Amino acid sequence: MAQQKGGRGRGARKEPRSIRASVSLQPETYRTLEALARQKRVSTAWVLRDAAEKYIAGQWPLLATRDASGEGQG
Repeated sequence: MAQQKGGRGRGARKEPRSIRASVSLQPETYRTLEALARQKRVSTAWVLRDAAEKYIAGQWPLLATRDASGEGQG
């Protein structure tokens, strides 16, 4: 189940800054993500977010014009 983050007690927001999601991965997949994160010196969460954004951009190229904050470029 996804949880919204950063919206309580701060007034009404139209969209949360981020949504927390829980996923289950095969142990080898997670070990590979950890290794990639170590090589890039980032968190495994960053690697997962980056991969998800790239996957979505490949599936729906029109969304590729959006930056990480969800704002359109140009």
